[in-house]
Amino acid sequence: MSYYPLWEVRMRPQGSPAELERRRLRAIELLQRNIPVHAVADRLGVDRRSVRRWKRAYRWRGRAGLGARPAAGRPPKLTAAQRRHLARLVVTGPEAAGYRTNLWTCRRIVEMIRARFDVVYHPDHVGRLLRACGFSPQRPQPRAKERNDRRIREWRQREWAQVKKTPPTRRLPDRAR
Repeated sequence: MSYYPLWEVRMRPQGSPAELERRRLRAIELLQRNIPVHAVADRLGVDRRSVRRWKRAYRWRGRAGLGARPAAGRPPKLTAAQRRHLARLVVTGPEAAGYRTNLWTCRRIVEMIRARFDVVYHPDHVGRLLRACGFSPQRPQPRAKERNDRRIREWRQREWAQVKKTPPTRRLPDRAR
């Protein structure tokens, strides 16, 4: 595995395209007041090379050179409104969507997306979509349908104390410690 020095790693800056454009315009405004590049970079919390790149883009293309650019990558298959609708459907539960059990699986969500939105997702990518909607993976606790929690508590209190080989240790009250 190879590692790169920190200064060589290029990451997308934080913020919306409009916020990033405002930051670039602010840098040009400061540069036009004869503030040095390193001071502008420190004030905006960016690298000096970024400020120089923005200055060069502004010189070549004017304000259009600093404009907000759309995010790179493939556009999402579901619109923001469809993702919100999907989140509401997931919250209502699989039984409301027509499934017999109350357990969402990636395959079930793929089927629901295909039926409701006519969009095809691979089951392996649904997790990413659900995380973007604010969900996290959960594992159901296996419980027998016949389980009776009240009877279990009663059994523990009455019979387990008799079956147990060692007597329960008596704890001292907090003030006696």
